[in-house]
Amino acid sequence: MQPMRAVVIIMVRATAWLCIAAGLMAAPAWAGDPQQIMTDLSTNLFAALGREPPAARQNANKVRPLLDHLLAPHFDAECAARLVLGMHWRTASPDQRQQFAAALYQRLLRTYASAVTDWTPDRFKLLPVVADPAALRVTVHTLITNSRSEVVPVDFRMHETEDDWKIFDVVVDGVSYVRNYHDDTDAEVAQKGLDATIARLQRIDSGTVERASPSSTNRAR
Repeated sequence: MQPMRAVVIIMVRATAWLCIAAGLMAAPAWAGDPQQIMTDLSTNLFAALGREPPAARQNANKVRPLLDHLLAPHFDAECAARLVLGMHWRTASPDQRQQFAAALYQRLLRTYASAVTDWTPDRFKLLPVVADPAALRVTVHTLITNSRSEVVPVDFRMHETEDDWKIFDVVVDGVSYVRNYHDDTDAEVAQKGLDATIARLQRIDSGTVERASPSSTNRAR
């Protein structure tokens, strides 16, 4: 949510090319170019997965560190944690905020690592970003075709930070990661306290990965 920075000319041309390729009128580019970030992120993800043996690629616990390495620089864990905690963020200590943000981010990785194992370039479609160039928040839409040939929308909500555009929420088939955890966490913190909520997240076996394919709208708990 910082003032827009200057966009280098190569980014402008890249965005224009993407829009023209999609058959749309090229719109002015904005700072950091969220579409280019997601294009690079997906390209690097598929390249990394392609270098893994088939058995490792299908092992979500092995994919999770790879996903973490690629996603961490582009994910605003503090923003996601602040939105999830809502009013409880104001009364949390700096240490509680840091611990909760870290635990929540790891939960996201565990939840979606198994879904990513099914993603392939031919099943993944990144749609052109259509937004006001002055917007400080945008949604990058993608379409994932699962193993049952069902096309499921997976949206990445991004906002501008001092460093770059970063993801702060993932919405799978209309189900928001932030909203899910906000609803669950609000009641839990009110009843048991923030430390208990953090401890529960941290107790989750790091070797256990929840199945969260893009076709599922089950709430991640």
